[in-house]
Amino acid sequence: MTQITVELDDHSYPILVQPDALEQAATYLEKFANNRRLFILTDENVGPQILPKLQQALAGSGIEPVVKILPAGETSKSWRQLEDVTDWLLAQGVERSDTLVALGGGVTGDLTGFAASIVKRGCGFVQIPTSLLAQVDSSVGGKTAINSTAGKNLIGQFYQPRFVLIDPLVLNSLPDRELRAGYAEVVKYGLINDANFFTWCEANSGKLLNRDPEALSEAIIHSVRAKALIVAEDEKELSGRRALLNLGHTFGHALEAETGFSDKLVHGEAVAAGMALAFAYSVRRGHCDAADAERVAAHLKSVGLPYSLETASVRAPGQRLVDHMMHDKKMSGGTLPFLLAKGIGQSYLANDVDLQDVAAFLEDSD
Repeated sequence: MTQITVELDDHSYPILVQPDALEQAATYLEKFANNRRLFILTDENVGPQILPKLQQALAGSGIEPVVKILPAGETSKSWRQLEDVTDWLLAQGVERSDTLVALGGGVTGDLTGFAASIVKRGCGFVQIPTSLLAQVDSSVGGKTAINSTAGKNLIGQFYQPRFVLIDPLVLNSLPDRELRAGYAEVVKYGLINDANFFTWCEANSGKLLNRDPEALSEAIIHSVRAKALIVAEDEKELSGRRALLNLGHTFGHALEAETGFSDKLVHGEAVAAGMALAFAYSVRRGHCDAADAERVAAHLKSVGLPYSLETASVRAPGQRLVDHMMHDKKMSGGTLPFLLAKGIGQSYLANDVDLQDVAAFLEDSD
């Protein structure tokens, strides 16, 4: 068992990483069931596989699980689903002292967290992430949001969970594609500021993607610790430190928008292609050695992740992709900061990027 604390002034919270933690969920969740009930939100894919394990763990504890099944997929991060969830909670008589439990991947976590932040002006919120991407990234740090027609995650707020329970063994039921997509977020921590961890990824990706328990646990613990430190330094992205976590996301969100936020390109795949593009663009600007960009692309290719526009199956004019970027949350004063790199483990925030140059770069990319 490993416990990591996200150190925040008045709302620090623990993250517990433990194989088979789901079997002991009642022990960990009892303190959050103030009315002897928990509102559990999951989706139609995760529900049949993992919800019975959680319900069995709660059986006999005196805790009543009140369950809502959400549609699976990115389209659930919508006004319509947010309204449906909040109406359901109110119909169930939710109180501010109640706790919502997000049992699922990033979509479920984002939607549940946002609902928790606004119902009765804020109730409790616990994350039980069931995808690798959610375990190493979206369940930690308190970003909650829904999408809009203008772009991804444009409506939301920072709302920290009270507890995160991570059981690496639930990943055994995760489809291979989703496991690879989550691995992109693992690699990200090496590319941001830890070249040694990227080297670890190169050496251990095969074991991890074959669901080796030790490799998975090591990657999850390392990633969560890295993110917890950054979030503690810059909870709401005010200093720019937390922006490092967005490596690959500016390009990646544009690719997601172009593909309609659909299963054509899931989030982790878009991030992988986005990171490769960020390194390639850094080479274009003369700030990164081409060998580093080639090494990043080669590793992504080796694990079956997209590493270019072509491998992401995105064929669109560069200007159209840049138009998608114009809706980015980080846009300020007509300027869009970009996460670029001086090398592996040397990411930085660039505030002087010419979007027309980005459009030209994307036109030239294949």
